Amino acid sequence: METATRFVILMHPKEYKQEKAATGRLTHLCLSRSEIHVGVGFEEHEEVQALLRDPGLHPVLLYPGPAALNLTRGDLRPADLGGRRLIVLLLDATWTLGRKMLRLSPSLQRLPRIMFTPETRSRYLIKQQPHPSCLSTLEATHETLLALERGGLDRYPDPAQLVGLFHRMQDFQMRCAADPARPGYRRRAYSSPAQRTPPQGRSGARRQRIFASLPPA
Repeated sequence: METATRFVILMHPKEYKQEKAATGRLTHLCLSRSEIHVGVGFEEHEEVQALLRDPGLHPVLLYPGPAALNLTRGDLRPADLGGRRLIVLLLDATWTLGRKMLRLSPSLQRLPRIMFTPETRSRYLIKQQPHPSCLSTLEATHETLLALERGGLDRYPDPAQLVGLFHRMQDFQMRCAADPARPGYRRRAYSSPAQRTPPQGRSGARRQRIFASLPPA
């Protein structure tokens, strides 16, 4: 898919090794103007730093928060780019690991941040999200492109492509999990998200504190 916006997926090494979901990889395969860089800290990453220094680019970090520009509200306008190409950097990791990546990358901390108000909660069935506002990398890219098109910042020629691929990936995983003849995969089928209990104990409380500052879905 051809878009004017350039997407840069900063992938944590643990995510790079994932084989069952890897929505960052799927996103990259769908978007012609995208690239993946693997690492934890990116201060010494020559290719990423070159992108941040490029005067022809307007880099932003997709990361929610009180100071983030909400694309859904139109906080970022075409005139704000000053004729430069918009480049969106995404952290492809769990939220805990993504926070670590950001902490180790001061140059990313200094970038303007963008966010969106999602149209729907995560479509994930094979993974329990730690907060209603959390989306996979593929879903977040889809929502970003929807908001960019509404704001006149880009065109989103095929909105069904990313979501359709996400559903096909999950259907395949669920078929594998439900197959008793498939060894070494999963002992039982995935449960419905509505039947799952939220994280409990100290770990659950820590996650709730982490996501307490996120905007509601």
